[in-house]
Amino acid sequence: MHFNPLEYNYPSQRTVVYGKKGMVATSQPLAAQAGLEIIKRGGNAVDAAIATAACLTVVEPTSNGIGGDAFAIVWMKDKLHGLNASGGAPKNISIDILKNKGVSEIPKFGWIPVTVPGVPAAWAELSQKFGRLSLKEVLKPAIEYAYEGFPISPITGKYWSRALQVYKNNLKGEEFQEWFNVFAPKGRAPYIGEIWSSKGHGRTLEKIAESNSKDFYLGDLADAIDSFSKRTGGYLEKSDLEGFQVEWVDPVKVNYRGYDVWELPPNGQGIVALMALNILKGFQFNEKESVDTYHRQIEAIKLAFADGQKYITDPTKMKIKVEDLLSQGYGEERRRLIGKNAALPVAGEPSKGGTVYLATADGEGNMVSYIQSNYMGFGSGVVVPGTGISLQNRGHNFSINPLDFNCLEPGKRTYHTIIPGFLTKNNKPIGPFGVMGGFMQPQGHLQVIMNTIDFKMNPQSALDAPRWCWTKEKNVEIEATLNEGIYNNLHKLGHEVAWAKDNGVFGRGQIIWKNEDGALMGATEGRTDGAVAVW
Repeated sequence: MHFNPLEYNYPSQRTVVYGKKGMVATSQPLAAQAGLEIIKRGGNAVDAAIATAACLTVVEPTSNGIGGDAFAIVWMKDKLHGLNASGGAPKNISIDILKNKGVSEIPKFGWIPVTVPGVPAAWAELSQKFGRLSLKEVLKPAIEYAYEGFPISPITGKYWSRALQVYKNNLKGEEFQEWFNVFAPKGRAPYIGEIWSSKGHGRTLEKIAESNSKDFYLGDLADAIDSFSKRTGGYLEKSDLEGFQVEWVDPVKVNYRGYDVWELPPNGQGIVALMALNILKGFQFNEKESVDTYHRQIEAIKLAFADGQKYITDPTKMKIKVEDLLSQGYGEERRRLIGKNAALPVAGEPSKGGTVYLATADGEGNMVSYIQSNYMGFGSGVVVPGTGISLQNRGHNFSINPLDFNCLEPGKRTYHTIIPGFLTKNNKPIGPFGVMGGFMQPQGHLQVIMNTIDFKMNPQSALDAPRWCWTKEKNVEIEATLNEGIYNNLHKLGHEVAWAKDNGVFGRGQIIWKNEDGALMGATEGRTDGAVAVW
């Protein structure tokens, strides 16, 4: 018996999970269990994060893959470390090249939006710097699932079925045929509960494990990508892969009511959440289910996004300093723009005034906040034959207007939606948190952090609470579980609110907090197939 994927739409009630020696929280149970297994074999939180991430490329290909990017915040030896493993545009692509071909905007599918993948390098770098076990050992569970297969979980099945319909309508050409061969081998999406495997994916993971990811950038896998790109009109070449390096960065923060909320600096959009919190900390919030609370949250995120979407790009190309965007004075300046009614967001001038997330923790105090994505589900629709490598379409976020901050340039990294979060207090870790889902992510971070700090919710309740998602101008989608009176009052304030038809728009989050006794508290949510594996 197989089940209709469209039945899986609404959050289910869950409870907080407690543990001490190890915990992994992510969007798919098999991946969570794989990470915990690695801890039990003697690995640490970093090893567990890599194992979980690798498994997710297999068991949840609807949201991520080997051909995507990754970011991480690692708490290790009483310090936070940030990893940016996002790749740039190929060196042989430019605005002029595209305009000469009649391209007026970056498409969602095909070779044009494909950027250099960072995921394999992220695994290798994390393993080398902080891991305890070899990459071979850590990738074993993912390799087994790829070769032996696994049963499709409900939410994954839902989005797989949906993606197939989109790709059938949009993917025409030789470069797309392998996607259908790999992900719809029977001419349809796998049913929920049906066993699906990808031998090519397994072979690729083996090569990454044996070479510490070098094969992907310098060896046979790089040759396969290069050859397929050249044969089907792509821009990505082996030289682009050879030149890729991950970057260790210092996370950035704002202090929100005594807690330090940490995100990674651009090119990620994490500072959007921080800018919004910086605005909101000047207000007092006594009640979550209040129209004033929702109104101020929405207005603050709109202002933060206006700045973020104007200024965030490759950090080497940024024309505004992050510290100016996060300054106390600029937060106060933006706060004064929030009135009684909904407003259209406009960027300020601070110089003058379809993703998977996972959280891990071990018994030694190490913790990881990790996120990776192909973007928009499966990504570009380009899959390298025989490898299972589904390439990302992250370049879709580039502008083709040369005057824009985030305009396309050879080698440049684009505005990135995926962001890991971390919470500390008095220089001690509270723990990792994250909410997946494109431009919902900083909005989810904002709502989860306020639920935790302002409204004293436990991690499960903080995730389960009704969400809103600002989309553009005054438009806001509201989750069906929100009080109807608040919905109506937001409409009276000028917000163009609408009940969401699918709660997938509100992201899918996980949290691990550590309490004063050192116990770990984990949570995931019913908007995904998530699980917390615990020891």
